[in-house]
Amino acid sequence: MRVRSKSQNNYSTLLFLIIIILALFGIIANPKLSLSSATSGVSIWFNIVLPSLLPFFIISEILIGLGFVDLIGKLLGPLMGPLFKVPGEGAFPLTMSVLSGYPVGAKLTSRLREEGLITKNQGNKLICFTSTSGPLFMLGAVSIGMLNDSSLGPLIIIPHYLAILCLGLLFRSYKSDNKEFTRSNKSIFEEIQESYNSWVKTKKSIGSLITKSVKESMDTIILIGGLVIFYSVLVEVLFNMKFINHFLYLLSNILSIDLQIVKGFIVGIFEVTMGCKNIAAANIDFIYKVLLINFIIGWSGISVHSQSLSFINKTDINGKLYIFSKFLHGILSSIFGYIIYLVKYKNYIQSTFSNAITSYGQFELLDWIYLLTSSAKLALTISIYIFILSVLISLLFRKSRSFS
Repeated sequence: MRVRSKSQNNYSTLLFLIIIILALFGIIANPKLSLSSATSGVSIWFNIVLPSLLPFFIISEILIGLGFVDLIGKLLGPLMGPLFKVPGEGAFPLTMSVLSGYPVGAKLTSRLREEGLITKNQGNKLICFTSTSGPLFMLGAVSIGMLNDSSLGPLIIIPHYLAILCLGLLFRSYKSDNKEFTRSNKSIFEEIQESYNSWVKTKKSIGSLITKSVKESMDTIILIGGLVIFYSVLVEVLFNMKFINHFLYLLSNILSIDLQIVKGFIVGIFEVTMGCKNIAAANIDFIYKVLLINFIIGWSGISVHSQSLSFINKTDINGKLYIFSKFLHGILSSIFGYIIYLVKYKNYIQSTFSNAITSYGQFELLDWIYLLTSSAKLALTISIYIFILSVLISLLFRKSRSFS
């Protein structure tokens, strides 16, 4: 078994080395293309990724340091425990990921494990269903920008989140800790007081907490930026090589599948946005476009995997299990998408697809500031809603227990 595992690692390393060498030759042969793709990557990171995700990272780090997530875990334990067999703290990365997108869920799940708020097995289960795309990308970029039809939004968003729910239920019994998630006999105010006392005992000032949170978040956002730029160059350079395009042409003839679909799917394996854009531009029935796009968004691409694994690999959470769960996420998203199509969209008349998606990152300063402030407001609003919902759910469980 060890020999086989070592052999597989050698093959993976060799494949990665070949891809890097090909990309290096491509950069040397076409420096103009590599420069423009790198510039595009920097623009996407600075104008979209940085203002969108940085507030989430900073606020999340502060809340973890303040013991907010620990409090949420105590309040939501009676819900998350029986449903997914994970502690209540798992609701925090799940909610943040659902509303903000990749790779927030993986980042926060890894942080919970680093802080010791969840066990290794709980982290393995959580990472399988707390990594999602955001609704703004699926509705704005894909449905409206690429498919040019906002009415297709439910056909992409609903299957994506239904698949996440199924993954949570599917992995709930994965290497269980045999731990019962007992309900606390303490009141809500006692739980809040206990969390506050725990934070006071750490002797961390607000100033040092904010400084540490900003530093951690900036390190994370710079790492993500480097990976975005790297994959922007890699994908553009590789798929503009003549022999790779010739290979894709032969593959499409052998499989009798449109070349644009083959290229879009393989590009999507690497990078989700470019893959979706290529498939949306293909001349095929809209249902096939949607099913392939649903798979790619669920799979999320090697680019996102690299970002997520950069956090996961700092812990003892199983990275291979995460990759496997994302493959299942893509499959389930396509299946649910087809079911919803049969129920609601079977008689849908395809509109003219203009594919006039605007280039990401071409924003002015006011747009950048607006996106940053909107993201900060959203992160704070989500945190408040999580707290209120946690209190209500905790009160509901306590009330039901008093009647039983």
